[in-house]
Amino acid sequence: MKNILHLIRHPVVQHKLSLMRKKTTSVTEFRALVSEVAMLMAYEVTRDLPLTQETIITPMERMRAPVLKGEKIVLVPILRAGMGLLDGMLRIFPSAKVAHIGIYRDHRTLEPVEYYFKASKTLRGRDLILLDPMLATGNSAVVAVDRLKGAKARSIRFMCLVAAPEGVRTFQKSHPDVPIYTAAVDRKLNSRGYILPGLGDAGDRIFGTL
Repeated sequence: MKNILHLIRHPVVQHKLSLMRKKTTSVTEFRALVSEVAMLMAYEVTRDLPLTQETIITPMERMRAPVLKGEKIVLVPILRAGMGLLDGMLRIFPSAKVAHIGIYRDHRTLEPVEYYFKASKTLRGRDLILLDPMLATGNSAVVAVDRLKGAKARSIRFMCLVAAPEGVRTFQKSHPDVPIYTAAVDRKLNSRGYILPGLGDAGDRIFGTL
């Protein structure tokens, strides 16, 4: 899988992202928008999943039909903000398995600290989609993929709403084989590691902890 930065420019995605960026958007509205955009982005993130053929019976006759190949997809939200994307993804993949990885950013050093990892007994051979609304410094995403690669997954994709150029560079340097899917690449990070213009702290806005 080539390392390509996939910028999802669909008009509806861009419109909803603009609504999320507004300071006046309420917690209820923000949470719903995150879920809706995740559902819309899911189609692009999974565009190249492999298919196979199986025999099914329609009301009219037997046929060979395309179905997803291999084991079920595993969705991996980075706690806590990644949970906001999970509901929308599960609307498209209701039978997906869900793993969780807890990573927080030390606000003094801006370095990631892993504190939790819970997954099924094996992720080997599965297609994983890592979820986090923001790719800021990129450090948390790098640590998460480090952990997931150890599980010998068939593929890993990273999905976020907004990325900073610094985070994209950091991520691609560490994981040149993992594609990034995002709705926007913003201008830069500020001195505190927040994306500008960004949309604020996604976790706080999703869970109302402003």
